[in-house]
Amino acid sequence: MSETLHFAEHRLQEMALVFMAVVYILRVRWLMKFKAGRDRQAPTGNSTLRRGILYSWFIIARPGAMESTRAKPFLYAQFVIFHLGVTAAILMSFIIPYASGLMSRPAATVIFQVFIGAAFIVAVMRIVRRAGNKYLRAISTPDDYFSLGLLAVWFLFAFLAASNQPQRGETFLLIYFYMTAFFLVYVPFSKISHYLYYPFTRFYFGRTMGHRGVYPMSARK
Repeated sequence: MSETLHFAEHRLQEMALVFMAVVYILRVRWLMKFKAGRDRQAPTGNSTLRRGILYSWFIIARPGAMESTRAKPFLYAQFVIFHLGVTAAILMSFIIPYASGLMSRPAATVIFQVFIGAAFIVAVMRIVRRAGNKYLRAISTPDDYFSLGLLAVWFLFAFLAASNQPQRGETFLLIYFYMTAFFLVYVPFSKISHYLYYPFTRFYFGRTMGHRGVYPMSARK
């Protein structure tokens, strides 16, 4: 392993992770300064804040509970595949430096490439859909296209890096790790950081809907 690759796998990733953690801590501290107002509506007979919050947090795993996913299950499947691919590509950035023996197993390589390759296809489909749908174009920002395009390229090099052998050189691994480090620095300032807000927004929404007796949905029966 060259010194450049060792730096990319270890020191560069560590610095990028620390930077991202610091930014997220500052943003969470900022978010915690804002207190949500109380619901002015009186609680119903089915009011249950705790169950409402839990239902809201985990509704993403219940596509049948949301009209949007019931009507368009194919888009929900894309969502699942895309995020599984992101998880696999991130996990690989830790496995290669610290548990490289795992990636030398053909079965592990195939599993990672299946998830990441499928996510690459979904990323390309999302770019085409966003550019081709006039409604999505109207609400899209340059960051949407840049993030999606960059993710697609990242998936591609993660796919190639998963089976990278020493005799093939270090090009794919270097590009993958440098792109991973860039994402760690860029994500906190992009729309990709929406996952940071998910626990907060779903907490307050679930609390309100639980207070009103709407969440969980079964409580209305």
